[in-house]
Amino acid sequence: MRQVRACGVILFRKTPHLTYLLLKHRHRFDLPKGHLEEGENDLECALREMEEETGIPRTDVVLDPTFSYSETYHPVEARFGPEPVEKTLMIYLGWLNRDRPLKLTEHVGYEWRLWTPPHHIQRYTINPLLAKIEEHFTSNPEVLRVDPPAAS
Repeated sequence: MRQVRACGVILFRKTPHLTYLLLKHRHRFDLPKGHLEEGENDLECALREMEEETGIPRTDVVLDPTFSYSETYHPVEARFGPEPVEKTLMIYLGWLNRDRPLKLTEHVGYEWRLWTPPHHIQRYTINPLLAKIEEHFTSNPEVLRVDPPAAS
């Protein structure tokens, strides 16, 4: 079975309220993410995709070293052809340390969503990811009290 790997970052900001970024395709929400390029590791891929799809430089994001989310599934997508595919998705949690305008390259829009769990946005990928983040915040409340370092 063909193996595919994709990585991304879910971005949060704390001011003025705790919000997280969702990107919009025409009929669904998405995260800044994409497929691994040759020679990349998961983290390099996630940061590259975040920069490419949002215009936010990695220097404006502080990653939470205590959180990552992984999900493996079998997509049925025309772009993969008739061969069965096993896709693994790796998502990191990033804190935006300064507001900046987004420069979208692959999406029709975006939305900063207020953090108000439980979330019912998209059954696959997004809802389970947000549920894991809610568990993380509940188990590690200090994550929400400490502001990310300012950009240099």
